[in-house]
Amino acid sequence: MLTQNEALIRKLLADVASGSMTPDEAFMALKKQDPISQDQYEDLGFAKIDHSRRQRNGFAEVIFCEGKTPDQVARIANSLLKYDNNLLATRADISHFTAIQTVASDAVFHERGRIIQVVRKKNAQPFGLVAVVSAGTADQPVAEEAALTAETLGTEVLRFCDVGVAGLHRLLDCLSDIRKADVIIVVAGMEGALVSIIGGLVDKPVLAVPSGIGYGANFNGLATLLAMLNSCASGVAVLNIGNGFGAGYLAATICRQIETARTAGREEGRHGK
Repeated sequence: MLTQNEALIRKLLADVASGSMTPDEAFMALKKQDPISQDQYEDLGFAKIDHSRRQRNGFAEVIFCEGKTPDQVARIANSLLKYDNNLLATRADISHFTAIQTVASDAVFHERGRIIQVVRKKNAQPFGLVAVVSAGTADQPVAEEAALTAETLGTEVLRFCDVGVAGLHRLLDCLSDIRKADVIIVVAGMEGALVSIIGGLVDKPVLAVPSGIGYGANFNGLATLLAMLNSCASGVAVLNIGNGFGAGYLAATICRQIETARTAGREEGRHGK
């Protein structure tokens, strides 16, 4: 089975052979596929938009809205949408959304997760399954950022809300469904104990995200972060405080690799290897 790049090269060679494309045109088309080509970013003056991010990393560049003016966010979005069907903007507010609507009327704002999406092309089938588990209702903004990120990047997501350790029976009621996921994201505040409990009950990667929720001695999530870093459960990786986007992105990356391996295994089986 040809990779996407191999299929493109074969098509370009066929086009040159048939005379429908000149060698120079084929060269420029190949150059555009070079992930480190300087031609693959657009300089807006205040930002350099990386149009080869998908080729290098599997996903297009994402806009981090915090600290950017609405006009800057809109101009970045307009640049990205010239090259990609979908757009993801994080840590957005209503002013960023209003600005993006001027260049993408189909944009959707998810206020709870502070996410703006433009989805013009979906995968025929989602790849992989991610479970996003939040300990308490106050943790859900970070959990929703993670869930929306993973969904925008093409995975299927299951959400499990308010299943913290203060009422362990709530977690046990949905544990069998959580175990079905390829990757599990756990968002918690306070002492972060939910991460260790889930980590000890599943055989999948667990991505832990401190939400920043807690009383004074929680130090805005620092105590949770340190507790998660010291988890006694194996297979737990910890992200920064409130970094739902990072967890969703990493979960989607893992799922994409799993799906690639599954596809390769099916191809080998089909050809009797």
